[in-house]
Amino acid sequence: MTDWQKSDWRAKPRVQMPEYLDGAALNRVESKLSQYPPLVFAGEARTLKAQLGAASRGEAFLLQGGDCAESFEQFSADAIRDTFKVMLQMAMVLTYGAKVPVVKVGRMAGQFAKPRSAPTEVVNGVELPSYRGDIINELAFTEAARIPDPEKMLQAYTQAAATLNLIRAFSTGGYADVHQVHSWTLGFTERDNAARYRDMANHISDALDFMSAAGVDSDHAHTLQTVDFYTSHESLLLEYEEALTRLDSTSGKWLAGSGHMIWIGDRTRQPDGAHVEFCKGVLNPIGLKCGPTMTSDDLKSLMGTLNPKNEPGRLTLINRFGAGNVGEHLPRLIKTVRDEGANVVWVCDAMHGNTIKSASGYKTRPFESVLREVREFFAVHKSEGTIPGGVHFEMTGQDVTECTGGVRAVSDEDLSDRYHTACDPRLNASQSLELAFLVAEELSALRNDRQAERAG
Repeated sequence: MTDWQKSDWRAKPRVQMPEYLDGAALNRVESKLSQYPPLVFAGEARTLKAQLGAASRGEAFLLQGGDCAESFEQFSADAIRDTFKVMLQMAMVLTYGAKVPVVKVGRMAGQFAKPRSAPTEVVNGVELPSYRGDIINELAFTEAARIPDPEKMLQAYTQAAATLNLIRAFSTGGYADVHQVHSWTLGFTERDNAARYRDMANHISDALDFMSAAGVDSDHAHTLQTVDFYTSHESLLLEYEEALTRLDSTSGKWLAGSGHMIWIGDRTRQPDGAHVEFCKGVLNPIGLKCGPTMTSDDLKSLMGTLNPKNEPGRLTLINRFGAGNVGEHLPRLIKTVRDEGANVVWVCDAMHGNTIKSASGYKTRPFESVLREVREFFAVHKSEGTIPGGVHFEMTGQDVTECTGGVRAVSDEDLSDRYHTACDPRLNASQSLELAFLVAEELSALRNDRQAERAG
């Protein structure tokens, strides 16, 4: 797309973005960021696109997960490690059950900005601008804290760079070695899926021992000791995105250097809007959130704009309908994709359509609703003969109490114990692993059905 420029979005209608009061300060920050190194590289983004292409064909499966909104205050090496570990555990469960590679993409190192349902909020009769994520303003309910501050983009970049540095070390420095599969059970209790996970880990260890004895292990040492782990976030704050966009010297295309994969939210997917305009011009894989209001005409337009060459792995459709609504909306979108002959990765976001306010006043997500939406997603794809390519969860490795239900049976009364999220409720480590076992069962059943069809 030779005529596209990274600033073209500025001429388009913009939504869900802050109005900075100090234009000179904003220009200084953008200028400084534009001199910083990109956080990710074009070769990594191309590799991820190829792996997502495999997921679109059922030859791989996408696991995308991480924080609702990354926080400056809660930033720590332990928190990054714990979330990374849980994603490794989930990926191992999925790989074992589905017998396909799992593409691991974290909502990390950039997930700082959040869209809001209203521009302002009222507390005790006082109305202030809404909190939009630490990259924009502050959570504290004061007039000063809620003023958008462009300097926060520099802090977000620094934290994202540090996060990526640690993730890369974990991915290649031995922590992700599949031979360590038993050590990842640390922190489980017997009430969790510990016994189930340990049984799976024993089978994996036996297989590795066999491979070693047969002399196969040494030939695949690097593959077994390292993992590919990618980052993603909603491309919401376009001043930040533009400042980190770089021209790839290899291909001559533009790279969004803020993360390997970026997505467009359900509130910012206007076909003629600023966010679509920006995302259409970068080479990164693009995610598109699809809620109940997504029309067939809009989807056709967006697919044509975001993936005009119909490249496999370029466009991921992240469905978020809410439990009980998948059967009403997903078939319509599948028909649209089929009619257009479009290459897409179908992904289930079972979090964002299932948010409720609990009796205790906390925003939460019932675990049973999350499970139900995942099951409905697989059921529709089975009936339509299409390929479920992945799942997308807001989760953390920390032992939080933000979503009700699960093996530990978090109740409304428990929510106040460890409710730490800066925005939306996340699954804890136990709930995340429980969900992975459910998805693995669905994938295993799908695999068995395909084998039966071939045999028949």
